[in-house]
Amino acid sequence: MMQEHWIDKAELFETLSLAYLYYQRETVEVLTTGAYADVLCEAMAAVGLDEGLVSDVRATLAAYQGADVEELFHALRVEYTRLFVGAPHAIVSPYAGIWYAEEVGVTPVLFVNKESMAVERFMKACGVDRPEQTNEPLDHIGSELEFLEYLCLDCAGVVNKDADIVPAGSYETFYQERFIVFAKRFAAAVAQSSSEPLLRAASSVLLALPDEAL
Repeated sequence: MMQEHWIDKAELFETLSLAYLYYQRETVEVLTTGAYADVLCEAMAAVGLDEGLVSDVRATLAAYQGADVEELFHALRVEYTRLFVGAPHAIVSPYAGIWYAEEVGVTPVLFVNKESMAVERFMKACGVDRPEQTNEPLDHIGSELEFLEYLCLDCAGVVNKDADIVPAGSYETFYQERFIVFAKRFAAAVAQSSSEPLLRAASSVLLALPDEAL
């Protein structure tokens, strides 16, 4: 039963990560079939999130049912770029370090700010490093959600690794000290800045997560 609980949480974080990572056709396809909504809502219910919120998320994501995959794929990528990539500054930064820099009043710089480096050190201590052939900072909201998925799978005992390299309590520590405050601020900004159903649904879930580790 405990293993299933960790797997349910891993599934929740994995599904949420897809809402904020640069969109692939596979994600768009499961949106249009309703499979994405099914997985997300089942995971939400399994971890004990509010039933009313589960219903609201399902209703919001129903907007994609039967949509043209290519048209939606293009529209989602346009919205991703508008929100998270726009030059010279993104409307909503997906990087925890940028939010930290703005909070403390220093010039936001990717990679070399205090929060970004702390996230990278934490992930490395748990056996996770930046993938080769990418310069994406690890404090991207999607990457942090993927890392929480990894930590949950480790707690479930299903992570393939040669040694027990994840320190005890890493999930709780990362969730509470590195993730949740950033995630809620980010989600609130997304909800104010986008009318895209996927982003609004996923952000409503982030806002509903408890401050203590789920």
